[in-house]
Amino acid sequence: MRLYLASTSPARLATLRAVGIEPVAIAPGVDEEAAVDAAAAAHPEGRLPAAEMVQLLARLKAEAMLDPAVLALAELAPADIDGFILGGDSAFELDGTVYGKPHEPAIARERWLAQRGRSGVLHSGHWLIDHRGGAVRGAVGRASRATVHFADDIETAEIDAYIATGEPLKVAGAFTIDSKGAGFIDRIEGDPHTVVGLSVPLLRKLVHELGGRWTDLWNR
Repeated sequence: MRLYLASTSPARLATLRAVGIEPVAIAPGVDEEAAVDAAAAAHPEGRLPAAEMVQLLARLKAEAMLDPAVLALAELAPADIDGFILGGDSAFELDGTVYGKPHEPAIARERWLAQRGRSGVLHSGHWLIDHRGGAVRGAVGRASRATVHFADDIETAEIDAYIATGEPLKVAGAFTIDSKGAGFIDRIEGDPHTVVGLSVPLLRKLVHELGGRWTDLWNR
């Protein structure tokens, strides 16, 4: 049985491979900004809470994997998908403000100067579609969260050196725990995999909720 991953995130791929799963990874091509803006405009608060935002994007990414145009890029058709489809998304929340990927060095630097010595919450959304037999049989999803405590002795020169590697520009919150950013984090409260962008224990539970067996996904 295969897992189809609606993401080309190196961290998510590495996490799945480490637990024995070799997914079929396909970029879903979702316009995340437009989707969030539309949902926020319809929300009573005028904005999406972090957990709702990551769940929305996780669902849209998973559902995009059934778009013939998206699958055609991988030379597949919806009927070829026999297994589970996983969509995921992550965001970092500090003082009630939700942050995604910074993309620009100046933005990443500003965030790091604000978050060193402090704590924030990393939210990761998960949406799993049961597509065994080549047809949709059900779907479930939940968000997980973990509190990240940053070291209070991080020097500005260290921040600049870290940003210069380019790593923090491509990840939610401008940090990682599975690469160069690990040394700047004192501790994690919650599932560490959540901070990487994919909670392995939660994924196992979702597979079970859809009537699947976790060990059947092992193919490494």
